[in-house]
Amino acid sequence: MTGYILLQEKKEKRGNEMDYIIRATAAGNQIRAFAITSRDLVETARQHHNTSPVATAALGRLLTGGAMMGVMMKGENDKLTLMMKGDGPINGVTVTADSKGNVKGYVGNPNVLIPANYAGKLDVGAAIGYGTLTVIKDMGLKEPYASQVPLGTSEVAEDLTYYFASSEQVPSAVALGVLMSKDNTVKQAGGFIIQLMPFASEETISYLEEKIAKITSVTDLLEKGLTPEEILMEVLGDLGVEINDKIATQFECNCSKEKVSKALASLSKKDLNDLINDGEEIEVKCDFCNTKYQFSIQELKRLGNK
Repeated sequence: MTGYILLQEKKEKRGNEMDYIIRATAAGNQIRAFAITSRDLVETARQHHNTSPVATAALGRLLTGGAMMGVMMKGENDKLTLMMKGDGPINGVTVTADSKGNVKGYVGNPNVLIPANYAGKLDVGAAIGYGTLTVIKDMGLKEPYASQVPLGTSEVAEDLTYYFASSEQVPSAVALGVLMSKDNTVKQAGGFIIQLMPFASEETISYLEEKIAKITSVTDLLEKGLTPEEILMEVLGDLGVEINDKIATQFECNCSKEKVSKALASLSKKDLNDLINDGEEIEVKCDFCNTKYQFSIQELKRLGNK
C-alpha cells in the first residue's frame, strides 16, 4: 500500500495528471491510431514487483503495448494476454489487459541485471532472449483465440509489429518506450500503434513511412512534453487526425482473497488435507501484483468442508 500512497502523492504534485490512451483515425479513415502515456502504470508495476531497471523496461513496454491492444477489443468482458517467453535471464514477461484500459503483468526474474547494449541503453532484447510471443484473446467464445509468433529482436515493439502483420494481416508501426531516472524510478513511459486499413492509398502509405522514419524515439517526444494527442499529430502530420476517444489506463489487479479461496477449494482432497496436516498457516502470492494472502488451518479446514 505504501507504493500506492507515494504514487498518489506524486500525481497530486503533477497536477493530478493521469495515464490515458487516445484512439484516433486519420487520412479519411485509411489509418487507425492509438497513443498512450503510461508512466504511472509502469511505475506502479515497478513498485509492486521491485524490478531492476532492465526488468522495468521490459515489463513496462509490454504493459504499454498491452494496454493499447486491450482497448482495441470491443466486448466489455474481453481479455487479452501477451506472453513473451525467451531463453534470456528475465525468464519471460506476461501481461493481461482488458477493453477498459486496465492492465497488469509480471516478469519471471524481477532482479535481472545485464550490461547495457552497444548504444548504452537497457538491453531488453538480451534480457528476454530468443523464443516466442503468444497472444491470447478471450472474447467469451467457446475457446479463446491464440496465436504464436517467433520473437525477432525481443525488444517488444518490433515483435508486436511482426505479430500484427503475420497473425492479423494488419500493417502496423508500433513504438514503445520506458525511460528510467537515476534513482531507478520511471521517468517517462508511453507509445503508439499506427495501423493501415486495407484500402489505404500508396500516397498515404509513402507519406506515413516518411513521417515515422523521422521519429527518434517515443521517450524523446515524451521528454519534450508531448501529450498522446500531440504525439499522434507529430507522427501523422498533415493526414487529418481525428481524435475519437480518450480512455483512462492504469495498472490494476483484480485478485482477492475470495478468488484465492476458490482456487484452493478446487484442489484435490488429498492436496488440501496435506496442507492442513502440515499444521502451519499458508501464504499464497498473486504473480501479477505480489499481494500475499494468508490462510489459517481453520480457514483451510472450512475450504475442505465445502
